Amino acid sequence: MQLATIDWAIVIGILALTMLIGFLVSKRASKNSASYFLAGQSMPWWLLGVSMVATTFAADTPNLVTDIVRTQGVSGNWVWWGMLLTGMLTTFVYAKLWRRLGITTDVEFYEHRYTGKPARFLRGFRALYLGLFFNVMIMANVTLAAVKIGSVLFGIDPELVIISACLITVIFSTLGGFLGVLITDLILFFVAMIGSVLAAYYAVGHPQVGGLDALFAHPVVSQKLSFLPDMSDPNSYIPLLIIPLLVQWWSVWYPGAEPGGGGYVAQRMLAAKNEKHALAASAFFNVCHYAVRPWPWILVALASLVVFPDMASLQAAFPNIPEHLVKDDLAYSAMLTFLPVGVLGLVVASLVSAYVSTISTSLNWGASYFVNDFYARFVKPDATDKQQVFVGRLATVVLMLLASLMALALDNALQGFRLLLTVGAGTGLLFLLRWFWSKINAWSEISAMVFSFLFSVFFEFGPFESLLDWQRMLLSVAWTTLGWMAVTLLTQAESRETLDKFWRQIGFNKRELVCGLLVALVATIATYAALFATGYLLYGQISLAILLTIIASAGGYFTYRYGFKNN
Repeated sequence: MQLATIDWAIVIGILALTMLIGFLVSKRASKNSASYFLAGQSMPWWLLGVSMVATTFAADTPNLVTDIVRTQGVSGNWVWWGMLLTGMLTTFVYAKLWRRLGITTDVEFYEHRYTGKPARFLRGFRALYLGLFFNVMIMANVTLAAVKIGSVLFGIDPELVIISACLITVIFSTLGGFLGVLITDLILFFVAMIGSVLAAYYAVGHPQVGGLDALFAHPVVSQKLSFLPDMSDPNSYIPLLIIPLLVQWWSVWYPGAEPGGGGYVAQRMLAAKNEKHALAASAFFNVCHYAVRPWPWILVALASLVVFPDMASLQAAFPNIPEHLVKDDLAYSAMLTFLPVGVLGLVVASLVSAYVSTISTSLNWGASYFVNDFYARFVKPDATDKQQVFVGRLATVVLMLLASLMALALDNALQGFRLLLTVGAGTGLLFLLRWFWSKINAWSEISAMVFSFLFSVFFEFGPFESLLDWQRMLLSVAWTTLGWMAVTLLTQAESRETLDKFWRQIGFNKRELVCGLLVALVATIATYAALFATGYLLYGQISLAILLTIIASAGGYFTYRYGFKNN
């Protein structure tokens, strides 16, 4: 498929604007490590919130949702919708605690909460473990999506797609630092949202689809529309609904939805001008991420079932794509080939924007770990600001190279998503409790990492072929949680002096905790109500849409009244 001149102009224009912003802010970003990684800790909530939304709208996100909807129906999205519980808990309980710490990265937390060699080891190891292994996996998954988009739309070889994507993103990321990421995220967010809405509009209007009513009446699609899985089939409702809502949200560490906050979400909360802005940024992100964005992707996925009902139809339509890359997630890119001139350029620009936004965030976040929590902490404590910025830029290049190599080894978006879920299984509860449970110590965290890795590998690659994916994850969660809890109870807690100092720093009090938990619950219900109100409106079920809108509005008022106004 060939882009028209106007399509290329739109794509190149967006990329040029991204590069220009990187050049314009490079001097300010290079001033010191605090500027390069946190933009001086003076950012407003709306800019940080939009940046969170833009970052989590990766090039692979529409592919992942398409994969889920085509294989498991709309209800399959509970595998990530369930993480809203984590997100709202982070917003109304933990966001203000992170900001009060006044640190540069979330792994710096370890030397505030714990002491001695175990705390230092945790900080250094966790920086490399998350900044390298997990971060490279995230970027590889996103880069895989770029490979599939490039292969479908332009017939470009995977290697050429990766080289092009690497050059553009690395140049921008090394120049602009975190401030450059935030400013471009503001622009890329609107481009990406417009692109996804247009993609849904033209997918539903495809001649074979015939509009919303015809789409929802299609015999294959009509079986995929329910918001809940088949409640008469345990093999359906247990992995799709019960596990995400009762286990996964509190037990699994996943980038962007870490129990208690962490990673690039924590980076934005730490960059806020104060704790109220940190809280508001996180709330904005969760509402947009779960209630606003999913439906355009879902509509494209449902329409793809009509146009490309199986793998054979996808392979026949794109015979030049390697067979191992032809999976259900390819259908999103396939639907874009029907877009008219001009619109195609905007949608491609939106996907390029999503890619640049997510990868630049991951690169800056990973480099911040390497510089702040490894290089400047253990290798060269007396490093100047100039040296730290230089090492951060060098780390950016290395991370991108590693992610590119990993992308060539993956086949589909859901594969990478499940791998990340598996490796982080069982550690989540510790991240929620470590702020408040005095008994948790550095050995609790170390053992959780070890147990999580060992049990996930054991259940994934051991003689358990008869077990389903969710059963293996549940076993990994159970044994990992029991393991680190046993270590916690058998080892000595941190000194009272260390704990009191930490609790004074975060301003911990039980009344604030209870209020935060209640507001988080109401905000979660309100966001789910808004999500499904939109769905029922699209389905033409107006009465249910109105009822859920009322619930969402009431929950929103309560959240504002007790979560923001009285805060």
